[in-house]
Amino acid sequence: MSIQVLINGLATGAVYALIATGFALIFNVLKFSNFSHGATMTVAAFVAYFLVSAKGYGIVPTLIIGALAGGLVAFCGEFIGFRRILKNHSSATYFFVSSITLGTLYEGLVTIKVGSNFFNYPQFFEKSTVELGKVVISTTDLMMLIISAVALGILAFVIQKTRIGRALRAVSFDRDTAQLMGIDSTRIIQFTFVVSGVIAGLAGVFLGIKYTLYPSLGSLVVKGFIASVIGGLGSLTGAVIGAVLLGLVETLLLSIMGSGYSTIATFAIMLVFLLLRPRGIAGSNVQEKA
Repeated sequence: MSIQVLINGLATGAVYALIATGFALIFNVLKFSNFSHGATMTVAAFVAYFLVSAKGYGIVPTLIIGALAGGLVAFCGEFIGFRRILKNHSSATYFFVSSITLGTLYEGLVTIKVGSNFFNYPQFFEKSTVELGKVVISTTDLMMLIISAVALGILAFVIQKTRIGRALRAVSFDRDTAQLMGIDSTRIIQFTFVVSGVIAGLAGVFLGIKYTLYPSLGSLVVKGFIASVIGGLGSLTGAVIGAVLLGLVETLLLSIMGSGYSTIATFAIMLVFLLLRPRGIAGSNVQEKA
């Protein structure tokens, strides 16, 4: 594997890691896969795009706007789609159905607003590439890799070293026991959704910059889901490991086989993990509640 392919793979894997971590956070707390996550990415990316186009903001304000928009959408989604189900102690099946419904609603609203058109973020960098010796790196890929790594590092610090992070881990382990110990599990779940939305917003902006913006951009969330399965659903560490591996393998296969075969290969890899190691690389035998 050349250094060029390695760096491109790491950059792609870093964005997949943001998506996969959003999946893992919600799965950790509520034990269901939140498939409105992709549409949250789409909404946040479009909000950032329209504000950038109107005001001419740079890359940092664009990312901040995307992150805030993602957090707000996720907060509203938790209240509209999941709060009552949670209070009624309903089956996780209802969470799953509600997440698909919310995702369809978000995507429909975006489609009404923009139609089926494609949009491109403005060129944020004067130089499209950076030369490191004989290696030529896309400025966008380098930016995605650095910012994604910083965002994931901050998230890891919050979860491991802060009081709210310890509360989140307690709620993910046993929500009822955490409630009896004085932890407001509802607020912690709200916090988890907001954090998940913030990183979804970042991922949506990155995908929009790297590729293009369109109403079904959220379909790329399947890559984050595959990374979560490979790493282990419910494991944040596993989600990052799985995403980086997926990014590296996908980039390598893309350079060798082309886009069509590389996509098939990534799904084949997920199927292999489901057959041979269904709990993933770092996951435990966590199952969605019936």
